[in-house]
Amino acid sequence: MTQQSFIDRLGDHRLLGIIRGSDPEASIASALALAEAGVRFFEISLTSAGALQVLREVTRQAGREVEIGAGTVLTAAEVDAALEHGAGYIVTPALAPSVPYAVSAQVPVLAGALTPTEVLSAVEQGADAVKIFPAGRFGPGYLKDLRGPFPEVPLIPVGGVGAEDVPGYLAHGALAVGVASPLCGDAPDGGSLEGLQARAAEFLRAVAR
Repeated sequence: MTQQSFIDRLGDHRLLGIIRGSDPEASIASALALAEAGVRFFEISLTSAGALQVLREVTRQAGREVEIGAGTVLTAAEVDAALEHGAGYIVTPALAPSVPYAVSAQVPVLAGALTPTEVLSAVEQGADAVKIFPAGRFGPGYLKDLRGPFPEVPLIPVGGVGAEDVPGYLAHGALAVGVASPLCGDAPDGGSLEGLQARAAEFLRAVAR
């Protein structure tokens, strides 16, 4: 890991994978398969079965070039647990109590928001970037609209972002895109790892354009 800031590194890679699974072993295998495919940033959602154990094991097995965070983090206690199990950054679905607490812990925070008011609140609370969720309900044009009043805020669209949508989001100033089921499919539930790696290659091509 270089001395370059977390946000700069994520902005260079432009893809944040999101693992949310019902099978802990399959979730671990999915994370390692993503890393093998070349995905360098992904989060383990705390709504996954055995999420903290998955986080610890993936952190132990993945290479140093992979940066692993915890997602769907809502409370201060969940921030503490995620950091204790190896998370390097915190991702939230909304402006939850986890945001200012994680900021105070001096770890990178990607805070969930949707409206302009929520984006402003995330910035005021010290978030490093704002996760626009659910972005897929509104499309790349909505991100363009947000960039008008917030040209300097790093925005990451998440939720229903397909590989075909990636160029539009990046063209409208997205720092990166966050992708769960369009990338992972059912692999974290025990489905095909080969399919997951094929989708990873497709998304990596999309963010490299």
